[in-house]
Amino acid sequence: MRWVESGDVRLAVYTDGDPADPVVLLLHGYPDTHRVWDEVAARLSGRFHVVRYDVRGAGASTGPRDRRDYGLDRLMDDLRAVLDAVAGGRKVHLVGHDWGSVQGWEAAGQAGLRERLASFTSLGGPGGRHMADFARHGGRRDRLTQLARSAYIGFFLTPVVPELAWRSLVPQMLARRLRREGAPPRDGHPAPTLVRDARNGLWLYRANLLRRRRDRAGPPVIDLPVQLLDAAHDPFLTSALAGWCERWTPRLWRRGIDAGHWAQRARPDTVASMIAEFVAHVEGASPSRELRRARAGAARRAFTDRLVVVTGAGSGIGLASARAFAAHGGEVVCADVDGAAAARVAEGIRKELGGTAWAVQVDVANVDQMVDFSRNIIAEYGVPDIVLNNAGITVAGPILDHTVEHWRRMIDVNLWGVVHGCRLFGAAMVARGQGGHLVNVASLAAFAPTRLLPAYSVSKAAVKALSDVLRAELAGHGIGVSVVCPGFVSTPMAGHTTYVGADRKDLAVRRLARRRCPAERVAAHILRAVDRNQAVVPVNLEAEIGYALSRISPRLMRGLSRLG
Repeated sequence: MRWVESGDVRLAVYTDGDPADPVVLLLHGYPDTHRVWDEVAARLSGRFHVVRYDVRGAGASTGPRDRRDYGLDRLMDDLRAVLDAVAGGRKVHLVGHDWGSVQGWEAAGQAGLRERLASFTSLGGPGGRHMADFARHGGRRDRLTQLARSAYIGFFLTPVVPELAWRSLVPQMLARRLRREGAPPRDGHPAPTLVRDARNGLWLYRANLLRRRRDRAGPPVIDLPVQLLDAAHDPFLTSALAGWCERWTPRLWRRGIDAGHWAQRARPDTVASMIAEFVAHVEGASPSRELRRARAGAARRAFTDRLVVVTGAGSGIGLASARAFAAHGGEVVCADVDGAAAARVAEGIRKELGGTAWAVQVDVANVDQMVDFSRNIIAEYGVPDIVLNNAGITVAGPILDHTVEHWRRMIDVNLWGVVHGCRLFGAAMVARGQGGHLVNVASLAAFAPTRLLPAYSVSKAAVKALSDVLRAELAGHGIGVSVVCPGFVSTPMAGHTTYVGADRKDLAVRRLARRRCPAERVAAHILRAVDRNQAVVPVNLEAEIGYALSRISPRLMRGLSRLG
């Protein structure tokens, strides 16, 4: 630790890493100290020179003699003093959380300071002028929602009572909030000086927000690479307010995090990785796929730079979906038990669509192959953003003519294949903390079972049930789950079906051909389901009618299941 003088204040400055590396300056918020960044700093210090300091009146730093000297002009003086002491004339990559982010926006838009910054990453705090402009021009519903989340500010602006509350109830409330967010109190956070820091920091609100109400100047244009980390579960900040900066930030990368207000504590790996990727890109490294996707403001296709894994991609719905995702900008992994078929699909995407695609041979029913498949995909290309579990087989005929082997293979492919895909890739999506989407292909038979497809109906009903419970479990992680239930589709499925009892193959092939419903129609529904995060998606008239009847009259559906 070293001391840096700024007017009548002494700032406690802490550094980690090699001073020769690019400088990353981490600014904390209220009522924290530099220790809130401990986990992230430890992960960055191997690649960067990490600088932190306690804001005036917090932690080891002293407070001003005049308690009104917490205005942004004084905070900018502090930042200048720290930059003079540690940057050595080099540009700094600034990262701010909460009030640290408010300071960052101010610095990025202020002449004399913005020239000293190489980039800015904002986490959980809009700019002061952005807040004022949002309050005047934001949508009515957005403003009311944010007003409800900001009610605590009105309390902080009142005299005496907030100081008393910090001496009694509020520290316990803060500890409970941290535990709910997965960032339980630990040594250094909250700091032993919490009560003093919080009482001093109340003047951040009092010295700035009341003044901002009289400031009618609009937000400045920030001509600086800016990364906005949008915590999905921040109880104090809506995405509408967080993103209000986009119109004044031409070089903006916006990335979501499955976390609450203290994301750097709850998800240090994710936050550190995002900071490191962004800083490395600004320093000249090629951007990662995730960073390319986060670039805001450019003309984009719906799934640009998203990594999509499609099983059963060798034909039918899987083939059509792989091509559709690629046509809309996705980078597609085409997986199929038939490796040659998967390779043909990937080659077609590259040559005919100019897209990015890879082919992988895998049997979704084989757990060992699926484990290797998921590990290899994640290691080579990253965690997928979208996984389409589409691979499936069909056995048709009376239930008493189904052998145990028929049942075993049906369940292994149609159900276990989906379980493996959801479990392996879903866990990786949760660990990454940036959301994602799982799509499981079931069938009209999931809610309209037929005696002609008994084992198939059972497996698809299970896929729908799996999707329902998985959607409920993963919603809190920002991961969508959709189950797509097509009716009769003109695919090669009838020709690949195993028939037991009477041989109906020729009849089934002719009927599906006459249906004239191409697999591309199902693919369009799949892309729409991901875009809109739809839960259950019946495709075709018979599927829509069947789904409605299954909810209105299950008895009628049981009667229809006897038809053959």
